[in-house]
Amino acid sequence: MKPNHIQFFEEPRSPIPGNILFNALTPPREIILAVNPRLTIEVIEGVLKAAKDTENIVILELALSEMNLKGGYTGLTPKTFAERVRKAAENVGWFGYTLHADHVVVKKGTDEEIDNVKRELDARIDAGFTSYAIDTSYLFDLTKDKVSEQLKRVIERGLELFRYLDERIGHRNYGREGEVGEIGKSELTEVDEALFYIKSMKENGVDIHWLAINNGSKHGVSVDAQGNIIPQLGINLKRTVEIVQALWDHGYPTRIAQHGVSGTPLHLIAEIFPKGMIHKGNVATYYMLTVFDILRIYEPELFQRIYRWLLEKYGKEGVPEIEIFVENCKHAIKEFFYDLEKIKDDTREAIRARAYADTLLHLKAFGMEKTAEKVYLYLQKRNIKYD
Repeated sequence: MKPNHIQFFEEPRSPIPGNILFNALTPPREIILAVNPRLTIEVIEGVLKAAKDTENIVILELALSEMNLKGGYTGLTPKTFAERVRKAAENVGWFGYTLHADHVVVKKGTDEEIDNVKRELDARIDAGFTSYAIDTSYLFDLTKDKVSEQLKRVIERGLELFRYLDERIGHRNYGREGEVGEIGKSELTEVDEALFYIKSMKENGVDIHWLAINNGSKHGVSVDAQGNIIPQLGINLKRTVEIVQALWDHGYPTRIAQHGVSGTPLHLIAEIFPKGMIHKGNVATYYMLTVFDILRIYEPELFQRIYRWLLEKYGKEGVPEIEIFVENCKHAIKEFFYDLEKIKDDTREAIRARAYADTLLHLKAFGMEKTAEKVYLYLQKRNIKYD
């Protein structure tokens, strides 16, 4: 007979609320794998099969730029992405996942933009998302000297959107991720900035589970002239630990959501990353490039059409073709959406197999050990029903 926690997550049910996942994995000992599966249902199936076979919970997510009411750059809306994930879970027989709305970004903070973001949040709520990242980090005011003034609009607009979610969902029933330092900027997030942000949100009734900071990471990957990924070694782990330790010392259980993991060698994550302090690791570009690698071999005609389209649209004199491709291939997903939906069966199987194997490696490097059992026991001891 299968263990109870396996039977539980094999049965069809709603995605796990992010707050339950966060609380169940306390004290934190791992980095939760959070995958942005931009391309094809087979990636999701491979990820979920690896999670099932290792008895783990994963986070499946897409950002506002990737998925929105207009299709983003993947061609997916919140509804169609949620349906794709659900179908993959049914195919695999594993419902151990949280559905996360990543990087719901506010760039200007105008009333018009906020109204649009609220419409996007409504679409995600209706689609059954169970965790939300409200990213108002662009509103950080570098013209001010005091942290309170620098973060004033970041916090105000963040609170407005989290309160909107509270009204629609219920304060305790979803995961909350905030962002205090815009990813990719040269200035690292300071300890006092992170502390002030979390303290201010808490004082206004919003507990932040995961916090994205600027600790030297960047989105995507860099490649050399041959198309090989250049290892990303810029993540400042010392600053990351300082920030989390300060939060914990002040009584805030918030943990770090690490963006820009794709270019970081897995062996470094396994060996030196502060697991638990970094508690959510976002992997997007890695899986996307894997699919294109498979298409190049299994669907060469389709790959060449994509490749030529990208060079014609984004090519720049003096920039190597492979660099143009890697930096811009995400924009081909929507353009070739229906072609990608019609790939051959052996291509689909190759994608599933590769996603499965890559996920096994990530789960091990991230220190994930039977998190499904921890979540199940947490639910049972507190008689929590979320479905």
